[in-house]
Amino acid sequence: MSQMDHLRAAPAELGTLDLVVRRPANGEREVLDEGVLDEVDGLVGDNWLARARSRAIAEGRHLKAQVTVMSSRMIGLLADTDEERALAGDQLYVDLDISYANLPAGSRIALGDPDNGGAVIEVSDKPHTGCAKFVRRFGEEAVVFVNSDVGREMRLRGLNARVVTGGTVRPGDPVRKI
Repeated sequence: MSQMDHLRAAPAELGTLDLVVRRPANGEREVLDEGVLDEVDGLVGDNWLARARSRAIAEGRHLKAQVTVMSSRMIGLLADTDEERALAGDQLYVDLDISYANLPAGSRIALGDPDNGGAVIEVSDKPHTGCAKFVRRFGEEAVVFVNSDVGREMRLRGLNARVVTGGTVRPGDPVRKI
């Protein structure tokens, strides 16, 4: 199977949460056995709000990037260990088709068991693209690929979301398109 076939084979409806990463401070990553998603704080203990600009907060735009989600299949092509994968800078890594076609803005994703403390996130319309840090960590070719036409269509760099229903999430939890 080619790498593109592998990426395209991600499940459309029901997948898995493979990695949860908290960013307590710039340049720091914590791979978690369990994370708490909160409607106000995003991933509890993550620094996403501290990085938001005051104007974005005043306008409420910061909520469009409260949580970032990346394809675990894509990051698996770029890095071998969870610690290396965490350097991508996202909080949730899922084995699910996160493409625009499958999850347009406004789509909701259930993480974990909603009847047993799981969470729900909503895909925002704010694009998530590779930045200079992503280039330094994974190389120019990786950024060119994830930002190519097909890479953007498949959201290979990931997506931005906000927490709709808070809850506890763990690697291995089911991830379901609602």
